[in-house]
Amino acid sequence: MVAEYRLGRVMARRRWTSALYEFIRFGAKQAFACLFGGIAVFLMIATWRFYPADAALARYDFLFLCMIAVQIALLAGRLETLEEAKVILIYHLVGSAMELFKTKVGSWIYPEPNFFRIGGVPLFSGFMYSCIGSYICRAWRLFDFEFTAHPRRLALAVLSLAIYVNFFSHHFIMDLRWILFAWSILLFSRTRVHFRVWREYRAMPLLLGLFLVSVFIWFSENIGTFTKTWLYPSQRQGWEPVSFGKLGSWFLLLIISYTLVSLINRPRERRGEARAAGIRQKLSRTLDFWHSRSQET
Repeated sequence: MVAEYRLGRVMARRRWTSALYEFIRFGAKQAFACLFGGIAVFLMIATWRFYPADAALARYDFLFLCMIAVQIALLAGRLETLEEAKVILIYHLVGSAMELFKTKVGSWIYPEPNFFRIGGVPLFSGFMYSCIGSYICRAWRLFDFEFTAHPRRLALAVLSLAIYVNFFSHHFIMDLRWILFAWSILLFSRTRVHFRVWREYRAMPLLLGLFLVSVFIWFSENIGTFTKTWLYPSQRQGWEPVSFGKLGSWFLLLIISYTLVSLINRPRERRGEARAAGIRQKLSRTLDFWHSRSQET
């Protein structure tokens, strides 16, 4: 910490070095927030490339045990709080339930045999959803999120429930995802997330942040299918990139994850914005008062 403080003081002497330091710090925080997901992606690649095909323990079972060990290590090292772990577990279960249905209707498959599975779903697959919840929880803490015009959490919960139901119901009735996209845009259209990389807060539209995270997840899914960890029907005869349509699916799933995390991390309204608005209001009233007095005289 002392070395980082000294480095920050040196880098802050010039504008371009200060910007460079903040950029590096942003990347380091993002990498730390992605720790769980990064380990999962690394394990998928490593086991696809090096795991023995004739090993006594199936590849999927090895992944399952590794992810359990990673989760325990994060909790033991206090890199994840117990409350965060509870929310991540809930999302794990929510994702696993959807996996059971989706594999049954043939949306995707897990082509390798293993022991730790329910139906056609290896138990490690739920950790793919846990990675998303873990990232949001850790980024929320690391960047000290604050918000302006954040939607009510009850409204988010209703939207998330509708999204989850649609993932099942669109196989039997009309797909309502375009309505859900419009609903999401309506809820988040005015919301800005304020995040602190170093000294000052930066801000961006929350919708843009959610979209960028969805793109990252889509790239990770391409790695998952390339390593044959799971496959879509179009990839059974040979690998091809995951369709861009899945990007929208991940965006909607990300809203479910974000809603669950917001239940334990109450979205904090941007204090500086509220204070500045109050000051502007008081100044406006003062100017109006003196203007009226000058008119009287």
